[in-house]
Parts: sequence; structure tokens; C-alpha cells
Amino acid sequence: MAMQEELNQFERNEVWDLVPLPKDYPIIGTKWVFRNKLDESGIIIRNKARLVAKGYNQEEGIDYDETFAPIARIETIRLLLAYSSIEFQALSNGCEKCFSQWVDTRGSVC
Repeated sequence: MAMQEELNQFERNEVWDLVPLPKDYPIIGTKWVFRNKLDESGIIIRNKARLVAKGYNQEEGIDYDETFAPIARIETIRLLLAYSSIEFQALSNGCEKCFSQWVDTRGSVC
């Protein structure tokens, strides 16, 4: 049942297409990984299944030429945090002004 749910999810999200195998390319195998989902008291509430590719069987230069890891550099993270803190200060200042203007127009808060 969990395996069928995973396959249905692939179909529903349109994440794969069946294509002809190119010549001189090996097939990358797949493997089912199972996990039980537990509630707070440790009772199994659901079985989960994932279909994963056996990427560890690939050889560099034969199955792939380059690799990519979607990891941000620390400089990028620092820049994003600095920018968001500046924007947050600007937004919070705007909120204080909006509230004080609202109080001025209404006369009182209550």
C-alpha cells in the first residue's frame, strides 16, 4: 500500500517520463526504503515507502561528468541575513508609524 502511494505520488506530480535507454549507458537501479511513522506514544500509525536511485553504483567519468551540491556559501548566507535585518528594521519602523497614525485618527485605542 505504501509503495503504491509513492508510485501514485510520482504520477500525480509528473516527476518522471519513460524514455528509451541511450546506447552504452548503464541503467541506474532503484531501491525501496521503508520507514514506520510513530505517534507520541510509539505506536505505528503509518508505513512510509520511498523509491530511491542507487546513485552509489555510479562511476565518475562513465555515468556522470560533473557534480553539483546545492549548498550556499557562507558569504551568501551572511549577506542574506544582513539584508533581511535591514529590511526588518525598516518594516518595523513603518509599523510603529502606522499604529501611531491610526491612534491619532481614532482618538483612542479602546
